[in-house]
This record gives sequence, structure tokens and C-alpha cells, in this order.
Amino acid sequence: MPKTNYLQKTAELPATALDKTGKAGKKALVSLQRDPNIKRSRKYWNTLGPGLVTGASGQDPSGIATFSQTGAHYGFQYLWLAAWLYPLDANLQTMCARIGLVTKRGLAANIRSHFSKKVMYFCAMLMFVANAINIGADLGAMAKAVQLLSPRLNFGWLVGVFTIICLSSQIYVPYVKYSKYLKWLALALLSYIVSAVLAHLDWTTIAHNAVVPHFTLNKESFIIICAILGTTISPYLFFWQASQEVEEQVLRGKKSFRNHVLVTRKEMRAMKLDVWSGMFLSEAVMFFIIAACGGLLFSHGITDIKSSAQAAEALRPFAGNATYLLFAVGIISAGLLAIPVLAGSSSYIVSESFGWKEGLYRKLGNATAFYGIIIISVFIGLGINFLGIDPIRALIYAAMVNGIVAPIIMALIILISSNEKVMGKWKNNKLATSVGWLTTLAMAIAGGAAIYALVS
Repeated sequence: MPKTNYLQKTAELPATALDKTGKAGKKALVSLQRDPNIKRSRKYWNTLGPGLVTGASGQDPSGIATFSQTGAHYGFQYLWLAAWLYPLDANLQTMCARIGLVTKRGLAANIRSHFSKKVMYFCAMLMFVANAINIGADLGAMAKAVQLLSPRLNFGWLVGVFTIICLSSQIYVPYVKYSKYLKWLALALLSYIVSAVLAHLDWTTIAHNAVVPHFTLNKESFIIICAILGTTISPYLFFWQASQEVEEQVLRGKKSFRNHVLVTRKEMRAMKLDVWSGMFLSEAVMFFIIAACGGLLFSHGITDIKSSAQAAEALRPFAGNATYLLFAVGIISAGLLAIPVLAGSSSYIVSESFGWKEGLYRKLGNATAFYGIIIISVFIGLGINFLGIDPIRALIYAAMVNGIVAPIIMALIILISSNEKVMGKWKNNKLATSVGWLTTLAMAIAGGAAIYALVS
């Protein structure tokens, strides 16, 4: 007797049977949509936005290289930093988001209004340089990651393609669609968590090192701690966070409103959930990368890791192809997310400092200078890959620049967000202010120690 497939059997059913089947399917779908867990998940996902993107973009290929090097060189010694940095980082990013949400202006515009313009010009110049160096390093890392998957592809050609993709999407895709693209791209960072789980690590030892702080006091430790702090608490993320809150307000038709009373408690709660979720993802990625490299590379004596692509390749013999592929794909995804944020934050900083029209919600013809800064930033990054500059040394200099600028910017953020005249009832509470100043002090000490270690 000849076999019949499902479609043939369905075709032979009476119309009444098909109707019943269709009704049953629709009923099941409606029931699934009404499921409380599904509804809560959808509501939570719809709440996420600028905070998720900001947190995820902080873990760019350069940051991945830093965490990989930390795990390979020190094992699990600095795993605890992820847990300790989470509330400090989230607290500062919440201040930035609140400033944007309440004032309807970006962070640089607020600093320019309430403090010396020369301070903002100085910070804008240094951050533009640091961001351009990071863009160059990220473009190179993405190209190297693709070569891991397809070695025959030309490095220069790949860097050029990624440059075009990043620029064209940021300039020509409407912000409504572009923000959703960045939001979904942030989920690609989950590949690092999955890759660590697949690596079969010693989770008992990891759990102990995840909470208890311990480190050695030497030059190398000062540099690596500063690098980790500079990667997770990065100045460019402060400006991007505040400006993205303004962009979201524009989409909701609230750009013209200047009164802080118009910000509702519901909006403030949603913002906090978004920011703290994004920072949790950021620190989780850091934690699992250090854990994977510490558990596999350090334990096998592979301690000299200089790039994210090298880390992926080194993991392959010990963790298998799945971990290797997830690590490589994560590098590419992280770069596609981070480069627009780096270039965009530079443009927000410079444009707001000089009072130019800014915003991704504007079209190219209405904000020529704003998009011009984005283009210049990315092309400088592109050029770095062909000038023979040592990417590791360049990133060290960029980290030093961020180490100088970060405490200044952090202090200004705390002062603005604590000012009742600016923030009204949404000013910082005492706990947020105290934690903010503690973070600023720690960042200044770490930056100063690292600079001393490098020049001494």
C-alpha cells in the first residue's frame, strides 16, 4: 500500500474536519497569546530600549579582547569585578538616562549649559579621538572574526564592507526601524553566555571567585583593572544613553516639553528597568568571557591573548567548534552594535557642545554636521587599519584618554542629576549620589594608577 504524506491526508479530509482543525489551531494560538508568562515576557521586551542597547554596546570587540586577556592571563582572579561593577555602572547610567528623560536634552548640551564650555570642548576633543581609535580596533576585530570563518576573504575588503554597512544603516535607516535593529542585535551577545556553558567549566570554583574580591598589587594589575573599568564604565555610553532617551521622547512627541513634572512615575520605572537590564547583560557577558578564557586558556597555559579573534581561535581545541563559532559570531555582532554607538556618541558630544542640530531622528540634509561627525569618525577608524598602527598600543592610549576624561564627566553627571533646579523631584537621592561619588573616586584612582604604571 503506497504511503501518503501529511498534506495528502489533509487534502482528503472533509471540509468540516478542516474547519474544526483550523478553529482548533486558532484557539490554541489565542490561548498561547493569553498565557500570563507570554504576556509578561512581551511586556518586558517592549519596555526595553535605549538601556539594553547601551549596555550591550559597551561590550564591543575591544572589550571582548580585554576580558579574554584578563581570563587567559589571570584565570578567575578578576571574575568578582562583574558583580561589583554592576550596581555602580547601572547607577551612573540611570542618572544619565534620567537627565535625558527630564531635560529633553543630551548630556553634552546640559554640561554646556551649566558648566564652562571649555570643559566640554576639552572632553569632546579627547573622546572623539578615543572613540575613533576604538572604532578602528572594532572594524579590524570584526574582519579578523570573519576570516576565522572564511580565511580566504581579504582583510581590507572586509573592513571596507563593515564600514559601509555601519554608516549606511545609521544614516539612511529611519530611527524607528534602526532602534529596533539595535535592540535585536543586542541579543546576539547571549552567544558568549551559551559558549561558556557549552565549555563545561568548573562552576563551583567560578561561583567562589564570582563574589570574593582578591587581586595582587602590581603594575599589570593596575593596568588590567583600569582597562576593565574603562570598558564597562565608558564615557561614550553616558552620552549615548542620555541622547537616546531624548530620541525616544521625540518619537513620542515630547521633544518640546521642558517641564520635569511631565515625566510620569510609570516612565521613570520603565527607564530604570531598561537600564538595569541592559547593564546586567553587559556584566553577564563580561563574566562569562572571563570565565571561559580563565577555565580553558589559563588552565592550559595560554596566557598571551591580544585580540578577540585570537581568543576565539585559542578556545577551539579545548571547547570545540560550537564555542569557537559562537565566540566568532559574537565578535561580529558586537561590532555591528558598538560601532554605530561609538560614532553616534562622538557626534552627539561634538554637536551638542557646539550647539549644532543633532539627532538620528533627523534626516541627513537637516543635520549635516551631526552626520558628518559620524562619517569622519568611522573613516578615521577605517584608516587606522591601514596605517600600520599597533592596535593594542592604540587601545592602551585610548584607555588612558578615557581614564582622564571619565572621572570629570562622572562628576558633572552627579552634579547635574543632583541639582533640584534642573531635575526637580527627579533629582538623585542620597544613596545614588553617594554611590556615584564612590564610583568616581574609584575610577580616578584606577586611572591614575594605570597611567603611573605605564609611564614609570
